[in-house]
Amino acid sequence: MFTPKIPPPDTAPTPGTSLVPPLTGLVHPPACTCHHTPAAASAPVAPPARPAVQFTPGSLVVAAAGGTAMVLVVGTVLVSMLLATAITAASVALCAVVLRSLLNRPNNR
Repeated sequence: MFTPKIPPPDTAPTPGTSLVPPLTGLVHPPACTCHHTPAAASAPVAPPARPAVQFTPGSLVVAAAGGTAMVLVVGTVLVSMLLATAITAASVALCAVVLRSLLNRPNNR
C-alpha cells in the first residue's frame, strides 16, 4: 500500500524528452509598426492639462456633512473607549481596596 508505484520502463519518458511539445510557428507582431525618427531632445514636452475640479454648492454641502458625520462618529468611538477604560480602572481599584481590607484584618470579621 505504501510502496511507490513506478511505471514500467517502456512507458516512462526518457530524461532527454519532454512531455509538453514545443510551440512552433508563433510569431508576435512588433508593438509599433510606424517608422518615425526620434524626437529632438531640445524642446521639453509639457504634460497634458488635467481638467479642473469644479465644486457645486450641493457637493460642498454633502462634503461638509460627510466630514461632520465622520468627526462625530470617530469622537463617539474614542470617548466610549476612554469611558470603558475609566470604568475598568475604577472597578479594579475597588476590588484592590476590598481585597486589601480582607487580607489585612482577618480577626475583625
